[in-house]
Amino acid sequence: MSFKWPIKDPDETLDYSVDWLRFLGDATISSVVWFVKTSEIGKTQLGSGQTLTTASSSAVTDDIQNVSQSNTSTVATINIGGGVLNREYTFSCKMTDSTGSTAERSIKLSIREK
Repeated sequence: MSFKWPIKDPDETLDYSVDWLRFLGDATISSVVWFVKTSEIGKTQLGSGQTLTTASSSAVTDDIQNVSQSNTSTVATINIGGGVLNREYTFSCKMTDSTGSTAERSIKLSIREK
């Protein structure tokens, strides 16, 4: 199942988050890795899932940028810039918790002019 973030304009740079509180229970986030796949809206898949892992900005895949990323003990956040008009990106957030368990969530982000 994929979740969906609000539409993003290609000129915006915004934070998007995944709240892991319900999954974690008493555990906390130990590490987070972000992945992204792209597709034309209404067309077939273009990308094969490339990693956006750098927290020091500059990781770019298909004109969308991981400007930065951070996490608290329960929430993973990625700051996203750019993107191609009428393209849909599927971000996956893979989280490892303090007990060694891992989980992954996929979230769709559509790029449109506002």
